[in-house]
Formats: sequence, structure tokens, C-alpha cells
Amino acid sequence: MVATPEKQQHTHQQLSRQDRVAVLLMGYGEVESYEDFANYNEQALNLLTAKFAPVPTWIYPPLAKLLALFDRHEWGHTHHDFISPHNAIFEQQRAGIEKNLQALWGDKVKVFKAFNFCAPHLPHQVLAEIKNQGFEKILIYPLLVVDSIFTSGIAVEQVNEALANIPDGEEHWVKGMRYIPSFYNEPSYIKLLAKLVEEKITTDLGVAYLPSQIGIVLMNHGCPHKAKGFTSGISESQVLYDLVREELIHRYPLISVGWLNHDTPLIEWTLPNAEQAASNLIQLGAKIVIFMPIGFATENHETLLDVHHIIHALEKKHSGVNYVQMACVNDNPEFLTMAAEWANTHIAELMNGEIMAVNPQLALNHHHHHH
Repeated sequence: MVATPEKQQHTHQQLSRQDRVAVLLMGYGEVESYEDFANYNEQALNLLTAKFAPVPTWIYPPLAKLLALFDRHEWGHTHHDFISPHNAIFEQQRAGIEKNLQALWGDKVKVFKAFNFCAPHLPHQVLAEIKNQGFEKILIYPLLVVDSIFTSGIAVEQVNEALANIPDGEEHWVKGMRYIPSFYNEPSYIKLLAKLVEEKITTDLGVAYLPSQIGIVLMNHGCPHKAKGFTSGISESQVLYDLVREELIHRYPLISVGWLNHDTPLIEWTLPNAEQAASNLIQLGAKIVIFMPIGFATENHETLLDVHHIIHALEKKHSGVNYVQMACVNDNPEFLTMAAEWANTHIAELMNGEIMAVNPQLALNHHHHHH
């Protein structure tokens, strides 16, 4: 049988699609207009809080509006019309990771960003664009929080919801999928975090303090102890802290984990929180305390405003101690290079793996019958 030019062209298009991978880089996103606070909070309550807080869903809309008033006061009045830099930094991360990936893969790989809570980059919007651009293979890559399948898992939840609602034919348009849940134990990330702390001490602090007088609070994303059976991220975050601590402890003995918790009523959160951690180090003789976020890859209002409040409270209690607030890895070139490298294996598997053919209609009648 001889292939006609039309069939050859169709086959070529199919092969070219199968050789391409869309990397779906996912973060929370943060509001850039104060009018969006209530909508943002309602989505966060539905996706995050509902998994661990005993709060009925009917209360989410009014609660979101109430929280928006507090947010407006804090961001607007207390912090001089603060606008989070998160979205801009996340775009720099997306562009940097894409540049590193395309240096190896060319235009066969493209990096898309999606925000869990912020239009016009909500997952369903971005996935529709990925489909429109002809991609059939996807690498889901949560980037903001370095903990676990709990916060990264909401990315999968939103992807699944979007894929179920995007119109499709008999066979699903997605032909391959991979997932990077976290990089909490990646040696290159651990060493970069430790190096950033050591460089800060060497450059700015070393001549003024003995090593035993320098307190280091390594800040993780706060986790609830009970999350309705979900893996909450405590184990992964604890491993992350232990590994970074091991890199530093022999030179700088005063190190503590500090959890950036949300003060939610009725919820038991990870301890010590960052303020208590700093107080403990001060009691042990710290004359200066460094706050280094390790559980966040991207700057956001928690790493900026929450830590600012913590330092302000500590200054009132311990006026003779100095404090240093460090940044997340953000668009550090070393981080963008390693973040691309972590994706390379999965991209290769997607390109070289067998084509996945899924027919959603076949799942409708798979009920278990006991005879």
C-alpha cells in the first residue's frame, strides 16, 4: 500500500506532536488588584483549607469577604499598598527554566505557567492553550512550595478538573503525562540553600559575630498535623530542613526549623513557628538571627510580610539582637539551571515513551460486582 501525500502529511503532524512536551509550571499566584482578594481567598479556602479545617462549605463566600477586609488592611494600610512580587518572579522562573530546557531540546519543549488562584493563568485556561498549540504530552511541575503532595497535589486536582471539562473526542487528547511532586531532597537544591546562607554570613556578618552567636532559622511552609488523611508535607519538609541543617551545623551551631504557619483556629500546626524558633536561638545566645526561606522557591506575601511581622515582634521583645531577612532562591541562575535538569529525565521519557491512548467512555461502567 502506498501512502498518499495527505496521509504522509497527517502522519508527520502526528509524529511532530508526539515529539513535543509542554511543561506546566504551577504556582499559587498572588493578587495584583485588591478587588480580587475575596475571589482569591474563596478559591484558597476551597482548595487548601477544606482539606484540613472543619468548616462547612457554605461559609466560604462570606468568610472570604471577611478575610479580604483583613488583607486589604494589612497590604494597603500597614504595608503602604503592597503588591506581591510573586507573579513577576514566577514569570522570570518560567522564562529561565524554558531557556535552559530549550538549549537542550529546542522548540520541542515549551514551558507554560499556571496559577492555582489567579486568572487569566488558571490551570483550565492554560491547559486549553496547551491543547490549542498542539501539545499532547504534559509534565506537571509545581514549583512554589517545596514540601509534598499536599500543596503540590492541588495542582493535580486542578489539572484533573480541567482535563475532565475540556471538550474532547472519543480518545483523550493527552497522550503522555509525568509529574514532579517536589525537590525537597535534591542535593543541588540543598547545597545551594546552604551556600546562600554561608555567603550572606561571610559577606555581611562574619567579622561582627562569633559563629556560635549567629542564629539561623530555616523556614518551611507550615503544615497542619491532621489533614483528613492527606499527606500534609511534614515529613518532606522535615527532611528538607535536616539536610540543609547538616550542611551548616558544624560551622554555625545555632540552627532551628521555623514553620511559617497560618494561625487558623482549631488547627494544630507544626512547631516551632518562626518567631518561637528565633526566640529559642536568642535564649541560647544568638546576637543576630538570619531568616532563610527553604520551603518556598518563590517570594510571596508569607516570606515577605509574615516574616516582616515576626521580626518586628522580636525587635520589641529582644531589642539588643539584630535580624536579617533573606530571599527565596527565586530566579537565581543556579536554581533555574537545576530546576531544568530535574525535568530533563521526565521530558526524555515522555518523548521516547509509548503513546498513551485513553478513552474516557470506557471508564463509565467499571463497577465492582461480587458474585
